[in-house]
Amino acid sequence: MASRKGEFGEPVVLDVGGFDVRVSSPERVYFPARGETKLDLVEYYLSVGDGIVNALRERPCMLHRFPDGVAGNKVHQKRLPRGAPPWVETVRLHFPRYGLHADELCVTRLADVAWACQMSTVEFHPWNSRRADTEKPDEWRIDLDPMPEAPFSRVRRAAHVAHEVLDELGATGWPKTSGGHGLHVYVRIRPDHGFTDVRRAALAFAREVERRLPDDVTTTWWRKDRDPAAVFVDYNQNARDHTIAAAYSVRGNDIGTVSAPLRWDEVDDAEPDDFTIATMPARYAELGDLHAGIDDAVFDITPLLEWAERDEAEGAESPPEPEDDTGKP
Repeated sequence: MASRKGEFGEPVVLDVGGFDVRVSSPERVYFPARGETKLDLVEYYLSVGDGIVNALRERPCMLHRFPDGVAGNKVHQKRLPRGAPPWVETVRLHFPRYGLHADELCVTRLADVAWACQMSTVEFHPWNSRRADTEKPDEWRIDLDPMPEAPFSRVRRAAHVAHEVLDELGATGWPKTSGGHGLHVYVRIRPDHGFTDVRRAALAFAREVERRLPDDVTTTWWRKDRDPAAVFVDYNQNARDHTIAAAYSVRGNDIGTVSAPLRWDEVDDAEPDDFTIATMPARYAELGDLHAGIDDAVFDITPLLEWAERDEAEGAESPPEPEDDTGKP
């Protein structure tokens, strides 16, 4: 809904790293639980600046926009919104299903994030590949997604077993809350393989976690066939054009939860709703970017591909490729 001029405050111009970012309607309430505004959202992202840029840098990024705040409609934005300043960078992607190309936001500086917020972006969903070669992922994403009846304690157990398997592989996992009901663990990988192989590797890993926690974890493809109290290790988040909220991304809910990086020793006590745009600035000021070292801990997924070949030779079914559910670019 269009607002009257000045209804939500006069525009504010911010200096973000030497770039002017104009924020219109700065007083529009975006998060009704506590009343945080559009300007509060921008200031949150500025407070975690190095962290959010590190999470998004050089990656194609889909934007989840809420023009009327999170109580209003959500827009999945693949193409860069119109009116971008000349300094905002993009990366061109091809979407074979639709026979279309799209230029997506490619964050290289904090001002890009602030400008995206001006365009009503709340959530940032980057690809797991970078602009240098968008078809070769450099990030393996372990998504611990609880089914509706799964308690968070079960998600914690799955995270610890995932950590155990990663340690045995010699891989470094970087945990974070999803900002919803689950946990994510990211692993930096060598960009040597396409999406199909990275997803195969992720599925092989998920099956190993399931073997060790058969009463808690599932890799069952069809949602209707999953135990409603299980944790689904969602290997599909490694498929092409499947994205999840970045580290430090705000989520589009009333309290403005954040996908918050954690230390492994925090997993047992972490509660997802504790991490919001109201609490994260102080946490970040104290701890800094807990994912700052991710680019220095690169893993070769070859052992996981060997696990995948073993599983397939033993008759494990290969699930179909998931379809993109966010629509045309």
